[in-house]
Amino acid sequence: MKLEKYINQLQGIERFGNGNPEIESITFDSRKAAKGVIFVAMQGTNSNGHDFIPAAIEAGAPVIVCEKIPEGIFPNTTFLKVKNSAETLGYLANIYYNYPSHKLELVGVTGTNGKTTIATLLYRLALEMGYKAGLISTIANYINGKKFETNLTTPDALILNSLMSQMIDQGCDYCFMEASSHAIAQKRITGLKFRGGVFTNLSHDHLDYHGTFDNYLKTKKSFFDNLEKEAFALVNLDDRNGEVMIQNTKAQKYTYSIREIADFKTKIIESIPEGMALEIAGKELWTPLIGKFNVSNLTAIYGVAELLGWEKDEIIVKMSKLTSVEGRCQTIRSDNGITAIVDYAHTPDALKNIIETLNMIRKGGERLIIVVGAGGNRDVSKRPEMAQEAVNGCDTVILTSDNPRFENPEDIINQMFEGIGNADLNKVLKITDRREAIRTACTLAKKGDFILVAGKGHETYQEIKGIKYPFDDREIINDFFEKSKNISHSNNSIIHNS
Repeated sequence: MKLEKYINQLQGIERFGNGNPEIESITFDSRKAAKGVIFVAMQGTNSNGHDFIPAAIEAGAPVIVCEKIPEGIFPNTTFLKVKNSAETLGYLANIYYNYPSHKLELVGVTGTNGKTTIATLLYRLALEMGYKAGLISTIANYINGKKFETNLTTPDALILNSLMSQMIDQGCDYCFMEASSHAIAQKRITGLKFRGGVFTNLSHDHLDYHGTFDNYLKTKKSFFDNLEKEAFALVNLDDRNGEVMIQNTKAQKYTYSIREIADFKTKIIESIPEGMALEIAGKELWTPLIGKFNVSNLTAIYGVAELLGWEKDEIIVKMSKLTSVEGRCQTIRSDNGITAIVDYAHTPDALKNIIETLNMIRKGGERLIIVVGAGGNRDVSKRPEMAQEAVNGCDTVILTSDNPRFENPEDIINQMFEGIGNADLNKVLKITDRREAIRTACTLAKKGDFILVAGKGHETYQEIKGIKYPFDDREIINDFFEKSKNISHSNNSIIHNS
């Protein structure tokens, strides 16, 4: 497609240069710049793409999208000056891939916790209902059952549109995706047409990026502000920010709750360690999932399914088949009755929720041992809160490394330790080596005890000083149990609000 056709579909641009080259692709990485490639210069977290404009031109890029025209004479280059390069990248990606989100029923899920669970189970439910669907999530991206690895909760605009284009090629009707606060703020979802949006909850997270909780809230809210009037906005009334999210939306407003009067409400009939009996929309549902947060997740899932027009009775039948999401409360049991749970909980609220659930399951004499850390180069203020939540709900807590990244892991652990009161000091161990921390927890556990290993969940690496080393909490637990000749696997499904 010629540049002119792109320009005709863009707004708010100033054009410098009269070239009309054939456009073969788009990039925001100067190393991928070449003849026929539009280079979009964006301000990143650690670098500014405008600094690489000369390199992109030298590599042959005939068109440069930028917020500031560089000094110098570039006679063979066409510049498109825009207000926001990241936003323009989104529109360009939509044009390049022929607006794929307009051809799908796209549902975005945003919030602090619950995004992965709700998006993943909606995708699985769609397949169970006989639809073709795609998933864009923290764990992986899927197209009709085929897995594509991912490094981001929400990919950049080019990858997003490419994935959706592939979904259309594969005959997909639906796409379910997590919409992270970073992706919203960085305009990665610009230009996408959403059939609906879901808000789960809002708690302490990502303040290292957003600065304040108010900024974090406004970023999430902007997702709903930008929904079109034909879309639906489904929000959790049990979170005090639920109604705030839809104050200014043009979309059709719907609510869900397990406590308040709402459009979609679920009642817990019975809750036992093996699962729950629920009443949703006047119909009874048995689920192997447990915990109030999962009741909330399932209510949102049912609400979306009904709003998409799926057959109500079949929704209930197929929802009963939904089981746990990878790295969300995955359970491993030893032959001598030790239960180890690996969970992605990495916020104070998420940790509190999973601990409360496990304390509902265990009986009086069973102990709960928690292994938990906090990620480096991330929100520092939540570290003592994480430790405080852990120690409040357990018998022993082992503070350890998560992904220290470029920070000293001992410094992170000491910052967590500040959340421990004097009365609980005897319940706390500090073991920097995460592998040793997990092994210690397994050694301390006796028959009937529970071990919660929190923070990394599905991750199969540990990031230290820019290098990702192979590391899987589940493998370490399995290895310990195998060597103890006591291993047995459990398919018991518990999903954490993630």
